[in-house]
Amino acid sequence: MGILKHTGRGRLPRLILSLAFGLIYSGVMNAQSITIKPFWTEEKDPAAVGRRVITELLSRKQFMLYDTGDVRALHYAEACAVYGGARLSGLLKDTMMIGLLAERYREDKLPKNTANHVDANVCGIIELELYLHTGRPELLARGLELADGQWINPRSDGLTRQTRYWIDDVWMIGILQVEAWRATKKPFYLERAALEIDSYLAKLQQPTGLFFHGQAAPLYWGRGNGWVAAGLAEIISVLPKTNPHYASLLSGYRKMMESLLRYQAPSGMWRQLVDHEEAWEESSCTAMFGYAVTLGVRSGLLPSADYLPVVEKAWLALTDHIDEQGRLRDVCTGTGQKNDVQFYLKRPRVTGDFHGQAPLLWFAYSLLADDGA
Repeated sequence: MGILKHTGRGRLPRLILSLAFGLIYSGVMNAQSITIKPFWTEEKDPAAVGRRVITELLSRKQFMLYDTGDVRALHYAEACAVYGGARLSGLLKDTMMIGLLAERYREDKLPKNTANHVDANVCGIIELELYLHTGRPELLARGLELADGQWINPRSDGLTRQTRYWIDDVWMIGILQVEAWRATKKPFYLERAALEIDSYLAKLQQPTGLFFHGQAAPLYWGRGNGWVAAGLAEIISVLPKTNPHYASLLSGYRKMMESLLRYQAPSGMWRQLVDHEEAWEESSCTAMFGYAVTLGVRSGLLPSADYLPVVEKAWLALTDHIDEQGRLRDVCTGTGQKNDVQFYLKRPRVTGDFHGQAPLLWFAYSLLADDGA
């Protein structure tokens, strides 16, 4: 496998008690689950589309590497695609596909993870998700090492030292802790994620409900907001109502979803700059927003009368951008911050980039799942 550089018996009662406490803890969540009836044609079936995307992932001869000198790991975008692929394969009970993913992403085949950066630690979602489907303890151990590593010597306010207030961290930090909770049912993982994401909301969410790309770019870049939307949906769809951050996170999530409802293009897509009608329709943010809205509808957090049409339009439009090989077109290439509208409007569009492949798999999963999360 090549590298493609991108320039981030006594124990049983205790286990039963832990799982039971986790179920009690999670039982105070939003229990309402909305079933989404199929609205798609055979060629747009999320199961068929997802399998095609996973097959394309498995066909790649190289890994995408995050390498910034002192930080080295499998690229976070590929990790997010593996997470999506494993989650969908598990839902479909496709044990062969799970096995192929587990083989491709064996520890001895992957680049050494420096585990000292938010974009490196997030790779723990691969091991944790594969553990949920295989039960292999070594996968759990490695995944938890990366999740717990984020909170070694935390800040005085309880936040991880990896806090940097970049909007994509809402997903990168949040999903790793949520996955650790899914694997262990230990509440403190959700508590970490809720504390962290609430601090990001308080600092970064704008009155519109959206998020600037950064201090140097007060513009609503699509994929940047996509990371936030997906991260918020992941945590709020599983967080107990008793959590002290629940009300704040739910308010921030709904505020963002209301804004996205307003800015969805007539086609069903969202744009490279969310609030600019002249901006081109971009696939990765559309997949992320579609996923975030679907989790909200399924969890009963968003009114289905208002948001189910949003979901349907987004999926039907997005799947028009997939080629026969399962590669998503019109994905914005990696983009730094710049206070210049034209800079964003002129960014290159690529096909098959993991930044698009990953949320496409999340979206497909969310349309078929029945648990709302």
